[in-house]
Amino acid sequence: QVQLVESGGGLVQPGGSLSLSCAATGSIFVIDTMGWYRQAPGKQRELVALLSTGDKRNYGDSVKGRFTISRDDAKNTVRLQMTNLKPEDTAVYYCYARNSDFNAWGRGTQVTVSS
Repeated sequence: QVQLVESGGGLVQPGGSLSLSCAATGSIFVIDTMGWYRQAPGKQRELVALLSTGDKRNYGDSVKGRFTISRDDAKNTVRLQMTNLKPEDTAVYYCYARNSDFNAWGRGTQVTVSS
């Protein structure tokens, strides 16, 4: 069973930066895709960023140019560096991992962008 644990959320002012991390634990050899989704109140969960084997990156349109995803496959961790944050980035951010035999979600970490 794969478990994902996020860290790094919090309160930041507009224009600020924040970094999220997620660690995957369990019986894992290789994870094909790791990344992040988010869900704001009253809205559907949406893609933030995914990073797949072969260094394939996929970003949501609203975060392109501002967010950067990276992975450490040796440690089964994924990181999201967020810059130039906007109030509309406020949401619960969920770590996600996928392989041929599982889909896993973290419990989420709150990011609030407000002055």
